[in-house]
Amino acid sequence: MRRAPLLIEILCEELPPRSLRKLGDAFANGMVNGLARRGFVNDVAARMFATPRRLAVVIRDVASESEPKQVEVKLMPVAVALDAAGKPTPALLKKLESAGLSGVDPASLRRRMDGKAEMVFANATTPSVPLAQALQEALGEAIAGLPIAKVMSYQLADGETTVAFVRPAHGLVALHGSEVVPVRALGLEAGRVTHGHRFQGTRDISLPDAESYESRLEQEGAVIADFDARRARIAAELREKSRAHTNAYSPPEALLDEVTALVERPAVYVGGFDEEFLAVPQECLVLTMQQNQKYFPLVGPAGKLLSKFMIVSNMRLDDPAAIVRGNERVIRARLADARFFFETDKKARLADRVPQLGAIVYHNKLGTQLERVERLRRLASRIQSMLPRGEKGRPYADRAALLAKADLVTLMVGEFPELQGIMGKYYAEADGEEPSVVRAIEQHYWPRFSGGELPSGDVSIALALADKLETLVGIWGVGQQPTGDKDPFGLRRAALGVLRVLGEKAETEALDLRNLLDIAVSGFPPAKLAADTALQVHAFMLDRLRSLLRDAAYDANEIEAVLADTPGRINEVWKRIEAVKAFRALPEAEALAAANKRIQNILRKSTASVGAADFTLLQLPEERTLRQSLSAVTTLVNERFAASDFAGALCALASVRSDVDAFFEKVLVNADDPRLRAARLGLLGELGTVMNKVADISKLSS
Repeated sequence: MRRAPLLIEILCEELPPRSLRKLGDAFANGMVNGLARRGFVNDVAARMFATPRRLAVVIRDVASESEPKQVEVKLMPVAVALDAAGKPTPALLKKLESAGLSGVDPASLRRRMDGKAEMVFANATTPSVPLAQALQEALGEAIAGLPIAKVMSYQLADGETTVAFVRPAHGLVALHGSEVVPVRALGLEAGRVTHGHRFQGTRDISLPDAESYESRLEQEGAVIADFDARRARIAAELREKSRAHTNAYSPPEALLDEVTALVERPAVYVGGFDEEFLAVPQECLVLTMQQNQKYFPLVGPAGKLLSKFMIVSNMRLDDPAAIVRGNERVIRARLADARFFFETDKKARLADRVPQLGAIVYHNKLGTQLERVERLRRLASRIQSMLPRGEKGRPYADRAALLAKADLVTLMVGEFPELQGIMGKYYAEADGEEPSVVRAIEQHYWPRFSGGELPSGDVSIALALADKLETLVGIWGVGQQPTGDKDPFGLRRAALGVLRVLGEKAETEALDLRNLLDIAVSGFPPAKLAADTALQVHAFMLDRLRSLLRDAAYDANEIEAVLADTPGRINEVWKRIEAVKAFRALPEAEALAAANKRIQNILRKSTASVGAADFTLLQLPEERTLRQSLSAVTTLVNERFAASDFAGALCALASVRSDVDAFFEKVLVNADDPRLRAARLGLLGELGTVMNKVADISKLSS
């Protein structure tokens, strides 16, 4: 048996660029795991290669055959395998023959319990398996396991055989060291010939061995096969070419991945366009260049777009002038379209476009976008009135809500839906709208992504909250809740946006989430939404809040302690959980948490009327002492709680720890006298209330 590197490569037509990295990783992992399961790989070190026209992997150390293995074979129950005299039955002999164990001495068989039955087992040695056999199986599994969104079916050259793959495959390479492994896949027989760059490399490259794959492809084929190496080279060239125009350039990661998947021999060139196009909002120009042409726009030090862009070409030329000119002609036409859209859109005021929203269905159960706008106007105005500055007498939130969705019917947003809100801002500004209205139209979509910027100012905050709350209760209320990883209406993102605004913006300190949800639900016609919509959405949002708190590295028990009371004031949650964290560090914390848990258990099981408690019946020193110390600590906790000093309120509880311990040690709560029992339960009830003023500390008890 020998060990050597193994190369597997599938050559095909151009693969989907946005899926290339995922396909390459899946193919490499599938091959490594498939061979490892079959005992051919000890060291799973491997390199993934992926270009627009190939998926490949080189696994460093692969055996030419598997090692024979000792295995135990379960045969049949003893009652069937052996007769009354303990001799093998014909059934056992037949089973041994069918299992390839006819040479096994029946006397060597072993008996043992397997579940409820006593079974007969045989020791056997599995024969070694050649690499070709195992590779054929692993290759089939790896291909079948590729994450292909849409399979393409095509016929082979024989005109009869139909093959299904992500793109038509034209070549298969399988080399173990210097030897071809005779496997087949996708109607192809493995060989040692790969293909270089379509225009600048040797078409057919005969590989002498697996180890020379990468170097021969680059030297003779003009192909950088390693995805990460190609990506790093592109990024380095982009930074180098950008230095003459801007400082500290950082290419967009998603676009960098996509262009890496479009080229095999990358080269970066700089092109330009007429400065007159810079009169168009730069977001439009950037999207046009990045999304339509895969160019990298250049932005100056002040954040202003320059009339330059970088092209990642698939050809490296000494004189790239023809490539640059061709791309400049293409981008001029694209930018001219963007300018036409922008200038045409500005001819109609946003306010005049609002009626057109009546022709756009928002949801078949929730009506049109125009109906939604009316709900947003009422909700945003109500929320604005609840914010500190309120803008009383200045219905800016109403005006912003009226115009917020009007850009949906513009040419620019029709071409680039990602510009919703952004274009509304520009058009509202051109119409001379109030600055706070202009700002709110753009920011009502904020935060656009996890960690994104939050809206600023009362009008923007009110509209951003209204937009997300209306979506949450409306979509949820008609039965379109997120399921698994599916969330077509973005309810999880909307929920996190509301939680971040309520938790991080000082202006929202007085807002209660439960109240906001009730107001949002009331904006829909009666019986339009499910009766418990607000309650369900609140629970859903608290679950999202749990995720936020976990991401912030808070302990699960601390989180549950704070969320046990289903809070509505989200900004207080963060203060309370910090208070719980500080309280938990106290030496008295564990004992008080355990006592609180005990109190809750006692009160939950009791049937006595706590409200009728007569505390004059408390005569034992321990209960009288606890009563006195509880009175003092209650005053202190309430004062600190009123001042939002949640940490101080919790830490004040430490002073009653010894009195609580003494009470439980000396006092029988469930006294025979019902009046005395009610008094002691009442005392515990008051103690539990003050203990749980900030959070349910019983959740901290291990």
